[in-house]
Amino acid sequence: VLKEAFLADPTWSKKGDFRAEAPAEIRAGRLIIELFVKEVPKTVENFKCLIDGSKGLGKASKKPLHYKASKKQAICSGCKFHRIVKGFCCQGGDVVRGDGSGSDSIYGGKFNDEKPGLKLKHETGVVSMANSGKNTNSCQFFLTLAPAPQCDGKHVVFGRIVEGLQILQKIDEEAASDDGTPKKDVTISDCGVL
Repeated sequence: VLKEAFLADPTWSKKGDFRAEAPAEIRAGRLIIELFVKEVPKTVENFKCLIDGSKGLGKASKKPLHYKASKKQAICSGCKFHRIVKGFCCQGGDVVRGDGSGSDSIYGGKFNDEKPGLKLKHETGVVSMANSGKNTNSCQFFLTLAPAPQCDGKHVVFGRIVEGLQILQKIDEEAASDDGTPKKDVTISDCGVL
């Protein structure tokens, strides 16, 4: 779009070749997540497939089911965390719209809660499904920045951060706000299954 606008303006296009560069990359670090396969196998399978992109396009959205950016997305990076609430959570994973309003899963839309995951506690560093009510899990998830007992029994816990808790602290200090609007972009730049 930038290049087309440049070429359409004779004043600018006379000045020479078009060149645009992305800002320098700033890396916060790497999170390693232990997934609770035995307790919530369906939820974990959905998350793993969204990490490795092995399911292709979503049945409901027809969008790539992958948290990582495709090589076709030149300047754009991967999936953004669209909601970061100070002292509470960092929510992302909307592979459909990127703003928290989209949902899809490897199961073709929303899927049911797994009861064992509802029994687990939301301590600091837990990975849990974001939802809009009972049995509405999809691609969105959140990381707890602090204990969140208000989520117990309402959101399926499916993992915990085993390496990189200091990154959560950095996110809470630098990107979180009281209303959840991120002060800085927090994005999944790369992901995979170990």
